[in-house]
Amino acid sequence: MEMYRKLNFKDMGDDRGKLVVVEGNIDIPFTIQRAFYMYGSDKNVVRGRHANINSEFVLINVAGSSKILITDGNRKEIVELSKPMEGVYIPKMIWKEMYDFSSDSVLLVLASTHYDGQEYLRSYEQYNMLMKFFKEKKDD
Repeated sequence: MEMYRKLNFKDMGDDRGKLVVVEGNIDIPFTIQRAFYMYGSDKNVVRGRHANINSEFVLINVAGSSKILITDGNRKEIVELSKPMEGVYIPKMIWKEMYDFSSDSVLLVLASTHYDGQEYLRSYEQYNMLMKFFKEKKDD
């Protein structure tokens, strides 16, 4: 299972300034149903700390930088986002934690679904048990 994928967007800027365009189902691997952004987070704050049953996400630091811990319960990777023309795609059922925000960080999140609090797995222990169960079922 793919844990994440780095995305690179075209810089369409010219002598007037920078311009980055992202379109659902073209640059983003899903239809965008929701967008939100985080800013003003302290360097020591950890955001996210959840997996989603139905939602896919693309995260883009449109200003500043942040780090994302991404895990499927077995593998664990840290991705740093610091360029507005880079993003990271996170599929369903992947745990994510965003942290180490620079003082000027603006982290844009594009989601494949409208918000539904019922599809969030907010306990890492519960997430790990569920992933082990799915792995055992797959191995049978």
